[in-house]
Amino acid sequence: MRSEVRLEGLARSVDAGARTAAAQAREASGGLEVVREALLGRESLVRGLASGRRRGVDGPPYLRVELRYVDLKGVRHLQITEFDDRQAHTRNVAAAELEQAVDELLGQAYGSWHVETTTETLRLRYTKKSKELLHRQDDDREQETRHDRVKRRVLDPAAPFLIELGISDHQGRVKPSRQAKYKQIEEFCKLLAPALDEAIAAGRIAAGRPLQVVDLGCGNAYLTLAAYHLLTAAGHDVRMTGIDHNPGARKRNTRVVEALGWQDHLRFVDATIQAAELDVRPDVVLALHACDTATDDALARAVGWQASLVLAAPCCHHDIQTQLKSVTPPAPYALMTRYGIVRERFADVLTDSLRAAVLRQVGYRVEVVQFVDSQHTPRNLLLRAARTGAKPTPDLQSEYQTLIAEWQVNPRLAQLLLPPTPTPAGTPTEPADLAEPTHPAASANLTEPAHLAESAHSAEPAHPAASEPGGASAQPGVSRPGGVVS
Repeated sequence: MRSEVRLEGLARSVDAGARTAAAQAREASGGLEVVREALLGRESLVRGLASGRRRGVDGPPYLRVELRYVDLKGVRHLQITEFDDRQAHTRNVAAAELEQAVDELLGQAYGSWHVETTTETLRLRYTKKSKELLHRQDDDREQETRHDRVKRRVLDPAAPFLIELGISDHQGRVKPSRQAKYKQIEEFCKLLAPALDEAIAAGRIAAGRPLQVVDLGCGNAYLTLAAYHLLTAAGHDVRMTGIDHNPGARKRNTRVVEALGWQDHLRFVDATIQAAELDVRPDVVLALHACDTATDDALARAVGWQASLVLAAPCCHHDIQTQLKSVTPPAPYALMTRYGIVRERFADVLTDSLRAAVLRQVGYRVEVVQFVDSQHTPRNLLLRAARTGAKPTPDLQSEYQTLIAEWQVNPRLAQLLLPPTPTPAGTPTEPADLAEPTHPAASANLTEPAHLAESAHSAEPAHPAASEPGGASAQPGVSRPGGVVS
């Protein structure tokens, strides 16, 4: 009996010590304590979201977690929904266990917290050295605690632009045949909004001036109009340009924009991605399902423009897949290219991994995430890149060179942005008279508008491919006005 008492006392002591250590950690970590207080606000928390992972530590058990308060039989609970790569796991925490549950979540190594309360928005993220960066913004919103609440939508199905595009019917309901397209653009926008907020908070995109956004390969402009609607509703003064080499689509898109009354701030340019010309350098570049190497062209243009934020969802990956057919795989990976379907899927993964590595070498922080479930589109990866200007590390360059040498591939994006490297043995080559010149994104000029002269874009370019010598007025990657503009 005495041993049981002693064990129980020891357990209480250990538990108390853990709580004390957690409290001490919070005291030394101001940003995390602010987030904790907001999450514990039963009368003020609207929504909390944790995602990503910190460097140098074991990742959290779930991809992301969402928190909000709900009323169950008249009693307020904290609803915690944790997402893995297959499903959501929801639990409701009573008041007695509230602090313990929140502290456990804060103790997990999520890379960022986004918290919305009735009076403000908090964004907490961690640097590479695990330093906390907290941004606070005043807001005004209502708390919703109904358990059977209507599902939150980033894009209201009844929004006029969705009706004009034919995605929703005139009763404001998404058409059954357009559910997949609606889900794609909504989930893309869910990632765009917080990424833009983070870029503005970090000073990479200057506030107090129009936000310049370009959608490369815009097609029927589903994403173009959705992004314009979303960002405008969020209070941004948006100037949107959609670029696609399809005169018929441009005319249709222009009619839709005019019907919505958006023509003053949204235009379409009839041009290829490589030849598109802008008179103002964009802050944000978007590309949704540009086919094969068109995604590489879009990424190269974004780098040449020194865009602060890039979101690109690639489509098919034929370039690397074709190269893999004619190489000898490094041992012991021959089985990965023996079967066509396996080689195709491996080429997808290899292509996007190499794209991310190239972008990191030209001064971008890159995340590769799944932006929508595969039931809506099998092409559901998204490259989210933020320009930091950081120089590539020798380890990164070495890892990249080893990978392309082992697999004997020559990525299109590297051809456009990186200095020439010796062609790996066995890599298909083009005759000299067919070789393409340096990508226009790395050599075109622009006279900088006066209102951008002091913006965050004035930082030194991170790579020679993103700059051009030739006078103070030269600016990388953007041509002088031209093309067919509506």
